[in-house]
Amino acid sequence: MTTKALADFVADLQYDKLSHETVQITKQCILDWLGVCIRGSQEKPIKIIRKLLLEGGGKPQATVLAGDAEKTTTLNAAFCNGSASHSLDFDDLHNPSIIHLATVVVPPVFAIADTERKSGKEMLAAVVAGYEVGGRVGESVIPESYFFWHTTGTAGTFGAAASAAKILGLNADDTLQCLGSAGTQAAGLWEFLKEGAMSKTLHAGKSSYAGVLSAYLARAGFTGATKILEGEKGFCRAMVPEPHLEKLTDGLNDGIYKIDNNSFKPYACCKHSHASLYAMQVLRAENGLKSEDVEEIELLVNNITEFLINNPQPENPYGCKFSIQYCVAGMLKYGDMGVDRFLPEVIGDAEVRGVMAKTKVVRDPAIEAVHAADPAKLASKLVVRCKDGRVLEMQVDFPKGDPPNPMSWDESVAKFMSLAVPVYGEAKAAKLCKLIKTLENSKDFAVDLAKCLA
Repeated sequence: MTTKALADFVADLQYDKLSHETVQITKQCILDWLGVCIRGSQEKPIKIIRKLLLEGGGKPQATVLAGDAEKTTTLNAAFCNGSASHSLDFDDLHNPSIIHLATVVVPPVFAIADTERKSGKEMLAAVVAGYEVGGRVGESVIPESYFFWHTTGTAGTFGAAASAAKILGLNADDTLQCLGSAGTQAAGLWEFLKEGAMSKTLHAGKSSYAGVLSAYLARAGFTGATKILEGEKGFCRAMVPEPHLEKLTDGLNDGIYKIDNNSFKPYACCKHSHASLYAMQVLRAENGLKSEDVEEIELLVNNITEFLINNPQPENPYGCKFSIQYCVAGMLKYGDMGVDRFLPEVIGDAEVRGVMAKTKVVRDPAIEAVHAADPAKLASKLVVRCKDGRVLEMQVDFPKGDPPNPMSWDESVAKFMSLAVPVYGEAKAAKLCKLIKTLENSKDFAVDLAKCLA
């Protein structure tokens, strides 16, 4: 029973089994998530979600990370924080499964740990468990399901359920029921991208909510399908005709975890643009390249990048995050693509729009072959033809933030502070950073989090 194997894994995993390296990358994932969650809480879609959920009232159990000392139910805190952490498209990505795992794995852990007064070590183990299950489920249906289904909303629900079950302390049998209940709630369609609608944030929030709900239901004796992944009418076969079921359990107990090979974002936009962005950043720096130098830009990409972010005329900030043309043109002008490059008053810049008009996106068999051979490589090739006759080319398999080209802890701290300080101020942001850096020392997360935000 495949689902049972994952449930057994979650129940058996303990902090003491984790290597020093795994603990460190887990803390880095949590810190990265916390920064994008805090800053993301200020975005319009999240304010709508938060207002609706908090107006309903409820027992103040867990913290909403939005700048105020506000608490709500465990379920609604997970929903609010999950949605917020996916609103900037600045969150992490597990490349092989194409899931933003932090946005669905960490919110349940924070909410339940805050409510149930769990320790930092329990939180770290729960995050590792969530990444493992979410990543494996994602890999079992990728790439075939990705045309229609947003994996963070679908497979990510299992990651949320695993992390919630682990932090709640469920045994293997109850974890199995938790996964069954979560799987029947999994959803998330890509249609919203055509209009730059707000649905993507809803996917992460709803997955986080479903994970917490499923864990508490399982603890209360509520049952779910015990073969929700491999069953005839289960998740995997609903997503794709021929799922890669072997991905669910291959190497499950070999001591190497999905979180060990996680990627972080230095740019606040869709990860499928990052290879081209990194190439433009490098070529710009090495050649003093400016917008007025460019005759034509050609982006050689795989099929996923082409159908997902080939958007030559995005009309709103969120559309720009999913326009490889806008992102590359913006990088050429600014040299970075942080949160401020996607503000409403910025996205219509004439210089950037002029470069976009000179940019064409080409689905390339050679680039597709790179991804087919290694799903961790979300590669692209950038070709810049200059007015003076120069042709500048660069293929990037691993942009900045991928494990072979990693972000350091210090770089993650700088990213975190840039996002958290505008919301919480320097002192509170520094306390939060220190809490995550030393999370294994926390005996009562609720107490320690409250001290940071006091």
